[in-house]
Amino acid sequence: MRSRLGLAALVTAAVGFLSCTARAADPAGLWLTETGSSRIRVAPCGSGYCGTIVSAPGKALDAKNPDPALRTRSVVGVQILDARQQDGSGYSGSLYNPNDGKTYSGSLRLTGPNTLEVSGCVMSVFCKRQSWTRVN
Repeated sequence: MRSRLGLAALVTAAVGFLSCTARAADPAGLWLTETGSSRIRVAPCGSGYCGTIVSAPGKALDAKNPDPALRTRSVVGVQILDARQQDGSGYSGSLYNPNDGKTYSGSLRLTGPNTLEVSGCVMSVFCKRQSWTRVN
């Protein structure tokens, strides 16, 4: 009886550990941008992940959008990350930057359980990276 209880405890601990490990390797969740000014909800979409702005400072208008009709909309609720292609240690796709109204080749990858590296590139040569911090 004692060995069965010990085995059950071991199995329960292993399942808990695997669940924590899977969560740590999953970029889904709420992230604070590097500047600390915006929060992005990253969620599964397609075979990868998409990110949507859930909070931003000030009026947070999409004033630099190339479409004049969208320049008065709030950036809150705008999908800025579409990374559906798995590529080794992360996911790639596109990244919209509401600060300049441009869309870049983008990627994301977890660099730690609570750190997400997001990058946007022009011509795959000129890249900027940010480290986002997990909020939840």
